[in-house]
Amino acid sequence: MLRLQTPLPERYRDASPEALDEMIGAAKATLGERLFILGHHYQRDEVMKWADARGDSYRLSVLAQERPDAEYIVFCGVHFMAESADVLTGDHQAVVLPDLNAGCSMADMADLDEVTEAWESLGDVIDTGELIPITYMNSSAALKAFVGQHGGAVCTSTNAREILDWAFTQGRKVLFFPDQHLGRNTGIAMGYTHDDMRVWNPRFELGGLTPEEVQASTFLLWKGHCSVHQRFSPAHVDAFRAQHPDGIVIAHPECSHEVCSVADQVGSTDFIIKAVAAAPAGSTIAIATEIHLVNRLRDETPDKTIISLDPLICPCSTMFRIDGPHLAWVLENLVEGRVINQITVDPETTEWAKVALQRMLDITQGNPVEAVRDPATDSRALPV
Repeated sequence: MLRLQTPLPERYRDASPEALDEMIGAAKATLGERLFILGHHYQRDEVMKWADARGDSYRLSVLAQERPDAEYIVFCGVHFMAESADVLTGDHQAVVLPDLNAGCSMADMADLDEVTEAWESLGDVIDTGELIPITYMNSSAALKAFVGQHGGAVCTSTNAREILDWAFTQGRKVLFFPDQHLGRNTGIAMGYTHDDMRVWNPRFELGGLTPEEVQASTFLLWKGHCSVHQRFSPAHVDAFRAQHPDGIVIAHPECSHEVCSVADQVGSTDFIIKAVAAAPAGSTIAIATEIHLVNRLRDETPDKTIISLDPLICPCSTMFRIDGPHLAWVLENLVEGRVINQITVDPETTEWAKVALQRMLDITQGNPVEAVRDPATDSRALPV
């Protein structure tokens, strides 16, 4: 998806880290309670140190919703996250993304036109009344609105299993987008097999499938992925275990099933943080997720050895776009009364996206469950 970020003024491009800190600190002090800065776990440390709250995408949007007195929500994350915050916050609040080019490659792998076309094509070979659309939180507001309108729900990596359990009380098939890996890992944890799943490739007619394949499938998994999490491989796990036989491998469920099936623990970002905290002192832990989070856990957990499962490291290039210069630029403009890089979702999309998000909350009742896989007793049950 094309987004145009205007070049930064020279004042910010050429500023030293110390000068940027001074700008940001002064602007933050001036704006006071009118400002609420959100920092996603994958952000750079130079940005995260200014965050009033840090967390995963949905949690941060909820925290913004709980701060109605904040006029300005500066979301240090990516575009779909800022959209979710705009959906959940009030009309009197402005959501700002410091760099408009901070997108999400996974979210961009499924757009409204493609999903609408897929839905119409599927309607030619199956009864879409039996098909439940589920979109991962890492998707545009337009796709959240689509599933709201079509009886589906949003899911997170934490509650995907609960949402899919619910979906199969509503219909016989699921169209899961945009991340095929989260859908596959969750479905296999539920007891389904690869034979129950087909990958829908939007570049081909009928997703590259035959009508018979569509009719026989239970899961239609969109051909999308996270460019960071897809880097990890079973070879990385083998290499780590060869060097650290007693080490622990923790993977995010956006990794491939081949990686998740050989990891010791699999779960969401919050799950990973809790799993690291719960590991015994002296543990050596390899984590298959974005490097900024891995490094932050390493720095904040000195009694354990924490490394990236991929020795070549794996930064999220779009998350990496938010930096000190962009943050200083948007904050100083807010001080001057100029709201730049505001992310706005239109009212109809907002209404239906809220339906999908509320449906997720109603299903999970605010108490998502994560299971820990014990390879000795259960080779299928992955925490998601």
